Amino acid sequence: MSIAAPILAFLLISGFAAYHRMRLITWAVLQAIALAACWWLGAHQTTTLVMAIITAVIAVPLLLPFIRKPLIVAPLLNVFRKILPPLSQTERIALETGSVGFEGELFTGDPDWQKLLAYPKPQLTAEEQAFLDGPVEELCKMINDWELTHVHADLPPEMWEFIKKNKFFGMIIPKEYGGLGFSALAHHKVIQKIASISSVVSSTVGVPNSLGPGELLNHYGTKEQKDYYLPRLAVGEEVPCFGLTGPFAGSDATSIPDYGIVCKDTWQGQEVLGVRLTFDKRYITLAPVATLIGLAFRMYDPDGLIGQTKDIGITLALVPRDTPGVEIGRRHFPLNSPFQNGPIRGKDVFIPLSQLIGGAEMAGKGWNMLNECLAVGRSITLPSTASGGAKFGARVTGAYARIRKQFGLSVGRFEGVEEALARIGGKAYTVSALSQATAAAVDRGDVPSVPSAIAKYHCTSMGREVISDTMDVIGGKGIILGPRNFAGRNWQAAPISITVEGANIMTRSLLIFGQGAILCHPWVMKEMKAAQEKDRKAAVASFDESLAGHVRFGFSNAVRSFWLGLTGSKFGSVPGNAYTRPFFRKLDRYSANLALMTDVSMLLLGGKLKFKESLSGRLGDVLSHLYMAGAVLKRYHDEGTPEADKPLLAWSMYNSFHVIEKALSDALRNFPIRPVGWLLWALVFPLGRRAEAPGDRLNHRVASLLMTPNEARDRLGQGVFLTPCENNPGGRIDSYLAKAVQAEPVERKFLKALKTKGIEALDFNAQLDEAVAEGVITAEERKLLEELRQITLDTITVDDFDVHELRAASFYDRYGNDGRPKAAA
Repeated sequence: MSIAAPILAFLLISGFAAYHRMRLITWAVLQAIALAACWWLGAHQTTTLVMAIITAVIAVPLLLPFIRKPLIVAPLLNVFRKILPPLSQTERIALETGSVGFEGELFTGDPDWQKLLAYPKPQLTAEEQAFLDGPVEELCKMINDWELTHVHADLPPEMWEFIKKNKFFGMIIPKEYGGLGFSALAHHKVIQKIASISSVVSSTVGVPNSLGPGELLNHYGTKEQKDYYLPRLAVGEEVPCFGLTGPFAGSDATSIPDYGIVCKDTWQGQEVLGVRLTFDKRYITLAPVATLIGLAFRMYDPDGLIGQTKDIGITLALVPRDTPGVEIGRRHFPLNSPFQNGPIRGKDVFIPLSQLIGGAEMAGKGWNMLNECLAVGRSITLPSTASGGAKFGARVTGAYARIRKQFGLSVGRFEGVEEALARIGGKAYTVSALSQATAAAVDRGDVPSVPSAIAKYHCTSMGREVISDTMDVIGGKGIILGPRNFAGRNWQAAPISITVEGANIMTRSLLIFGQGAILCHPWVMKEMKAAQEKDRKAAVASFDESLAGHVRFGFSNAVRSFWLGLTGSKFGSVPGNAYTRPFFRKLDRYSANLALMTDVSMLLLGGKLKFKESLSGRLGDVLSHLYMAGAVLKRYHDEGTPEADKPLLAWSMYNSFHVIEKALSDALRNFPIRPVGWLLWALVFPLGRRAEAPGDRLNHRVASLLMTPNEARDRLGQGVFLTPCENNPGGRIDSYLAKAVQAEPVERKFLKALKTKGIEALDFNAQLDEAVAEGVITAEERKLLEELRQITLDTITVDDFDVHELRAASFYDRYGNDGRPKAAA
């Protein structure tokens, strides 16, 4: 045997053991057997002996605890403690309050996809479905978005009454307190449907069921607080808002300057111990109409009235609107979207300690409370709003693109429009799956801090991209506001969801990977806890166990990245069917890439990694698209792997693969330590980048799916308001699609006759008369063309107004009908 045989055996055994994550003792035994075989078969003895010595040098000190712990583990623990990044209070609490669901699998490099597919299919109860089909459908029929946004700048009184009467504000409040007690899935479905017709109404309904007094009281309130406030909140007797953001504290809410001083004062005629508040909040949804204010502030006890601690910390309280000193009622006007939103201010506002959420014993625990509830609330409202808008946009824009014709063709037949339609369809499919997946995680009992950040960022970003493409496709129909416009207000409001509940730039560059790398990694959190252990012996023992697993994990992901990249992810045991198994294998590869990049980045950059926001954002994109792709595959399998949905599934998968590889490529090309970036490139992309964005043929299939009545299109639009009625121009356009498709052959025959049969009439009806007389079309076909003309006109017609209809009411307080200023009295 050659001199290379022992070396080759050593490398193959090491690679095989690493790929399958075998323990060190197993690797050592396999190496011993392989090297003994090489010796017996006559391999180069010196080389064999050298490989045996290398094996022994690695194995012996690592396998013997009395050598490993004092000489290897303890020094490494000291190094780890030095490079461990300091955590701010905000970061520490965020990590402590979140839980880990399937997203944790994505950091392993070998996700258990069967675990994902085994989760129960999300299902509404009969009661929840009846609510969607009844009160929610009725509310949607009441909504005239133009009237809300342009005339009333608010919901009309009868709509407020309907919402309160039917307990829309009480979806998350348990039935024992008079609420509906709905699941997170039902909450998602309700918001999704309302958002498809009006983001103003969906915001109004969503906020009381998201982060606010109801959610906080449900989790942390005292019995007295729950018994009094929850029944009133459920029926809208109390309208809640929550004041967190202020001029000097936005995303970093722990720096809020609003404060409360513990003192004694009078409350309802009695002297009690309480807090005197000074605060300045803004961007508070429902504040102008709220009767009950949830308030976050920093609590101080300088006189030691309730304990020895002076700076108690962030605390949450309930402040009735009519409390002396509260200034409330003025409104912000967010991008012509007039949902109730405005500032709240207060100076020397006194409340008793009984108004602290959870009572005095929960003082100082406000940030923990907020993080836990925010992770749940952020999983629902904004992702569901984006899902409703995207699904509605896909259905209606597809119909519009088929009905609207230019140059004798449906505009959707032009390749440039097909590209936009494909993006609309593929992203709507992805957003729908992602928003449902995070709601399902909440229903499983998770506190999904990382998935909620993924869903918030990507659903709102893709929602904005969908409405942008929609506006491009429908052209003038979209830019002329009025009762016939189904997209303009969504276009105007898109940046709002990008900004609120954690600005998207910050969410991507700091939260998604920053929290995920620590919270979801199978070993990092354990190592951090070991490093914080006070007892030296216990710390070394705990770190020893975690470090061994982490090293095995790291070598495995390096080998898996290289092998799966080299083989094009053609091999590996994954669930699914013949169509989806290749997708799962690709995701296995990208999971290994993410795990490898995470370990190397954390090892070499240490505490500096949190300041490398571009790198964090790119790795966050990899994590996000792994999670999204899993959500899409889960949905596809839950729905019985429908053949008709394959174009949508494929578009979503190929788009995610392309984004993942671009993110990895950008991260490696810009890695702070250049030689390490080159080495990692060889492991991650041994054959170079291969994933491409969805191609023209796939774009054509998705666009055609949106423009043709079919079951996949029907499924894509499930859960949004498409009832064709006077107040729903988009629903009407969608309902015309089947009739337009039916009329197309007759229309082509008629248009051809206009050119070849000598029909001279210029008026459309006269042309039809001649065509019938010439025998070109039948009387029944004439009716079909007349109907096509009517539905086309309704589809493409835009609004116009008298001047006074567009002027604000306040205009006439200052100017006359001729537009000139009124003379001073």
